[in-house]
Amino acid sequence: MSELSVVHVVRQYLPSRGGMEDVVFNIARMQQELHGHRASVVTLDRVFRQTEDVLPADEVLDGIPVHRLPYSGSERYPLFPSVLKNISDADVVHVHGIDFAFDFLSLTRWWHRKPMVACTHGGFFHSGFAQRAKKMFFHSVTRCTARGYERILASSANDGELFRQVVPEDRVRVIENGVDIDKFAGASSPMLQPTLIYVGRWSVNKGLPRTLDLLAALRRIDPRWTMIMAGREYDLDHPALVKLAEEKGVTDALTLMPNPDNDAIRTAMGRASYSVCLSRHEGFGLAAIEAMSAGLVPVLSAIPPFERLAAETRVPLIVPEDVDDAAARIVERHQQLAMHHAAARAQAQLAVRPYSWRNVVGAYVEEYERAIDGARYDRKVAA
Repeated sequence: MSELSVVHVVRQYLPSRGGMEDVVFNIARMQQELHGHRASVVTLDRVFRQTEDVLPADEVLDGIPVHRLPYSGSERYPLFPSVLKNISDADVVHVHGIDFAFDFLSLTRWWHRKPMVACTHGGFFHSGFAQRAKKMFFHSVTRCTARGYERILASSANDGELFRQVVPEDRVRVIENGVDIDKFAGASSPMLQPTLIYVGRWSVNKGLPRTLDLLAALRRIDPRWTMIMAGREYDLDHPALVKLAEEKGVTDALTLMPNPDNDAIRTAMGRASYSVCLSRHEGFGLAAIEAMSAGLVPVLSAIPPFERLAAETRVPLIVPEDVDDAAARIVERHQQLAMHHAAARAQAQLAVRPYSWRNVVGAYVEEYERAIDGARYDRKVAA
């Protein structure tokens, strides 16, 4: 099946930077490049936490048309019913995330009659906030609206288990996100450095306060350890991280890079030998794989997606909750790497090749075809 028109619906997209934004960009890019599809993106007209800047309504970014819509409501559940007018040319609608668009497009399916698939991206359980209310919503509203999708594409095994509680099992498929392994390929320092880099959203749920505690613990063992934090300001901004660093006594060892572009991140990686992410919840762990493509050794919290990545690739270091114990593990690994750093750096880059988007995007194309066939069958039965 060729020349499909695929409309991706996602609440945040470029110039916003984050895991979901990268996933949508890479799926759309590879669909066009490898399969000849016409991919476009429907998203919101403001970057969260930068809502005073209204983005252009229509723009083409890297060959992908982007249509931006005004919204109301909160970041957690932004309301933009005009999305309905922007999917009329779609052969398939691909919804990213479990939010208003997910619910609204399901409830209006009788009107637009478009085959739909949805990527879970971790659902809405990324933090401990309102967990009881979230579970009630998931087992009531989400249970209802998820059944409006021909296919639920779980972004991780954890997501797959979760959504099989509310959707027939044969409609759920786990497709772990691909990774752009060329973006930062080989960017890490050729020489072993006692430096870690965090790349990602500056958010409390990413474990940044604990990450600074880890830096302090490392420096108690060896004052040469330093850290770089590069990412988009979110519920933590530059002044907040400066204050945290002062409180934890690591100001001189920390470099902050708010809202950097990829070139700046690549340059910063050239000063590091390790990446770090102590998040308490991840749908997949995109940043860790990007770090490995650069030749960095990821230092990661003990959560299922990270533990699975470590088991599959034997590259990341999973550290315990206690930061002093974690620091001791890192120093031990650093001493080991001193004897074979070049080989370990090459191993990290080799281990991520199976995660390339070129190897993953075909699975999404298969699911579009299933969704179209399924919708056609449903209409035939209804008739």
